[in-house]
Amino acid sequence: MNRHSQEPTLVLGGTGKVGRRVVERLTARGLPVRIGSRSGEPRFDWEDRSTWAPVLDGVGSAYVAHYWDAIPGAAETLGSFAELAVESDVRRLVLLSGRGEEEAERAEQAVRDSGAELTVLRSTWFAQNFSEDYWQEQVQCHEVALPAGDTPEPFVDADDIADVAVAALTDDRQIGEVYELTGPRLLTFAEAVLEVSRALGREIRYVPISIEDFAGAAAEQGVPSEVVEMLTYIFGEVLDGRNAHLADGVQRALGREPKDFADYARDAAATEKGST
Repeated sequence: MNRHSQEPTLVLGGTGKVGRRVVERLTARGLPVRIGSRSGEPRFDWEDRSTWAPVLDGVGSAYVAHYWDAIPGAAETLGSFAELAVESDVRRLVLLSGRGEEEAERAEQAVRDSGAELTVLRSTWFAQNFSEDYWQEQVQCHEVALPAGDTPEPFVDADDIADVAVAALTDDRQIGEVYELTGPRLLTFAEAVLEVSRALGREIRYVPISIEDFAGAAAEQGVPSEVVEMLTYIFGEVLDGRNAHLADGVQRALGREPKDFADYARDAAATEKGST
C-alpha cells in the first residue's frame, strides 16, 4: 500500500476523461481526493503557477495529466511542477504521458529528474474520444471526418488507464514502472468508426480529410488553438505507424487483459440509448 494513503491524492485534470474515473475509483475505496482543475478548490491552472503550491499543500501523492504534453515547452512546465511537488513533500507521482511522442518523453525525464517516486503511463488514443468530447458531435451527426489515413492504432479504454493509475497510486511496488497502455488489437480510424456505427445501430460514415481542412474546421467550431495545435501535431507526425503495435502495460499492471474496443463501443452505445 501507499504510505501516504491517509493523505488526499491530488488528481490533476480531475474532471477529464481519465481524471474523473481516477477520482471515482479512489473515492469508492474511501480514499480522500483533491481535484485539481480551474473550477476546483483550491483552484489549479497550468498557466498560473501561483495556483500550484496551494493545490499541493497537504496531499500525499498526485496523478499528473498535462493535456498538451506533446507540445514544445511541456517538459519545462511538468519538470517545474514536479520539483515543487517534491519540495512540498509530495514525492509520489503518477504521470499520464503520450506513447511514441518525443516531447512527452522529454517531459517524463524532466519529472523523473525532480527526484519524484514516479510511475509513467504511456497512453495511445482513448477509445472514449468517440463518445466524450473530441468526436462525439461528429458521431451524433453521422459523419466523422479526420486526417487519420489507414494507419492502425491500438485504442485504449479510459477505464483501463484509470485502473492502472489507481493501482500505481495505491501500491508502492509500482514505483519506477513505465507502462505502455494499449487495447488488445489494432484498428484504423475507419474500422473504429464502423464498430461505433454497428454498436449504435445507425450509419456513421468515416471521411478522410487533409490536415489543413481538419485544422480549419476545428478552429471554426471553436476548438481552442492549443488543442488544434496538439491534434494537428499528433495526426500529422505521431500517427505514422510508430504506435501500430500492442503493448502489455495493462496486463503487467493489473494482471488482466485490456478492454476491447468492441466492448467499449457497446457500453458507450448503451449509455447513449439509456440517456435518450
